[in-house]
Amino acid sequence: MVIRTISGIIGLPVLAVFLVLGGNYLRFGILFLSIIGLFEFYKAVSKKIMPVHFFGFWASILYVFFLDLKIDIEYYNMAIMFFVLCSLSFTVFMYEKINIYDVCITLVGFLYITLMLGNVYLVRSQEYGEYFVWLIFICAFCSDTGAYFTGSAIGKHKLTPVLSPKKTYEGAIGGILFTAIVAGFYGYCMYAMWQVGTKNMFLFYAMLGGLGSVFAQVGDLAASSIKRFAGIKDYGKIMPGHGGVLDRFDSVLFTAPLIYIFITLGKEVIF
Repeated sequence: MVIRTISGIIGLPVLAVFLVLGGNYLRFGILFLSIIGLFEFYKAVSKKIMPVHFFGFWASILYVFFLDLKIDIEYYNMAIMFFVLCSLSFTVFMYEKINIYDVCITLVGFLYITLMLGNVYLVRSQEYGEYFVWLIFICAFCSDTGAYFTGSAIGKHKLTPVLSPKKTYEGAIGGILFTAIVAGFYGYCMYAMWQVGTKNMFLFYAMLGGLGSVFAQVGDLAASSIKRFAGIKDYGKIMPGHGGVLDRFDSVLFTAPLIYIFITLGKEVIF
């Protein structure tokens, strides 16, 4: 726990710097995390990095590079089709070593990690994105913190004994409530201190924080499910006390798309 806390104290300021700077700094930060996350995912599920997996790495580089460019949907469709065609070609030219399972893992890795993580940049690029982007991490990290302390104090009923034996229903509820309070207070600060949004910001953000906590916990359990299938404890050791990139950002992968969707579609409610 001490090592985990120290690692978090060091890592949070680094994360904050990238979020504050935004732009290309955040873009390259997301690309860095995506590449490491893909490596961890492919190594965990396939046990080794296979030739077809490199299409996942290249797709991630191209996706992050063109992330905020206004490109017609037709070009995205063509890019996806090209990605699928090239990946499936491996089942023909390397049929003795590559099968459809390897192709699916390649595609899922890109969608699960790079596509989801890219929403951090998309939120940051929105109007007032420098404020909204913090909601992603409030939902992810506060949910984890609230669930841990509540579960440690009063947790008795196991939530998912097979996937995560230490998680409890009490902890899950505590994580939702704590995140809702913190997110609501952050929404109030946005309106009172920075004149962003309306008087409804506390209520809106409290509800969004509660929902975000649910998504964060599902993201955490989804990562645990993958690790259980792969027969590993952690995805990596790059972050002492936390494991790999996917061990630390598994909740962020689920909260980032949620916040992006709500910020994009809910502007009338917010403003």
